[in-house]
Amino acid sequence: MTEVFKTNVVKENQARIMIDLIQRTFTGYSATFDLEDCDKVLCVKSTTNAVCATSLIRLMQDFGYQAEVLKDDVPACRLFSMHYSSTVYKQKSPATRAYKPQRHL
Repeated sequence: MTEVFKTNVVKENQARIMIDLIQRTFTGYSATFDLEDCDKVLCVKSTTNAVCATSLIRLMQDFGYQAEVLKDDVPACRLFSMHYSSTVYKQKSPATRAYKPQRHL
C-alpha cells in the first residue's frame, strides 16, 4: 500500500533524516520526498500492510514537521475504467487503433 503526504520539509538533508527515521521506525516502509513539488510530497510505501497515516503524521510532528494525507483527485476505480474504455475504443476500428490517448494523472 502507498500513502502520499503534503509536508513542510524543505531541505534535502531534512528529507534524508526523515526517510531514515521512517524506515527505521516502521518495518517494511520505504519513503521518498519530492521537494520540487509545491506540496513537498512524501510518498510512503509499505510492503507488508497499509501505511498507518496517523502514526507517520505523529512521528513527523514529533520532529517539528507538518504532514497531512493528500487525497487522490481521481479515484483508482475511475482511472481503471478510463483506461479500460480507451482500450476497448482503440480496438473497434483500424482508424482508431493509431489513436493513443494521453493519460493525465
